[in-house]
Amino acid sequence: MTVAVYPGSFDPVTNGHLDIALRAARLFDQVIIGVYDTPSKNLMFNTKERVELAKLSVAHLKNVDVRPFTGLTVEFARQMGAQAIVRGLRAVTDFENEFEMAMMNRKLDPDCDVVCLMTNIKYSFLSSTLLKEVANLGGDIDDLVPKPVAAALRRKIPVKA
Repeated sequence: MTVAVYPGSFDPVTNGHLDIALRAARLFDQVIIGVYDTPSKNLMFNTKERVELAKLSVAHLKNVDVRPFTGLTVEFARQMGAQAIVRGLRAVTDFENEFEMAMMNRKLDPDCDVVCLMTNIKYSFLSSTLLKEVANLGGDIDDLVPKPVAAALRRKIPVKA
């Protein structure tokens, strides 16, 4: 069975993330979305919330599971029995960062390959950071995130007067 890990902070999960997860689920027997517990980012949702939102968002994908993790991604992949790490690419700037991470991961674990999937063009501009900014400013994000995420964002963000 081929297992892949799709790691990220997913704060929150977007439709762009779901697009990558869906396509990875077609390529691999099992995909484990790894929600990184301690990213160096200003988080809106805690780990438990991010895991729950991801689980709700991929519940329809029978070969996709969601788990939190800490430490090195390659170590998490090894623990999950994964042969691959899935990453999504939006733009050239993503490629440069992902390339460096892939080379470091290859150094740390030569048996775990990185598979990069190009994002759907309709999500090429979308990031969790930008999404949170738009939501904080009262913009419409309903078509950019799964319904449970939109509801969670509304609960977190005070209504603008």
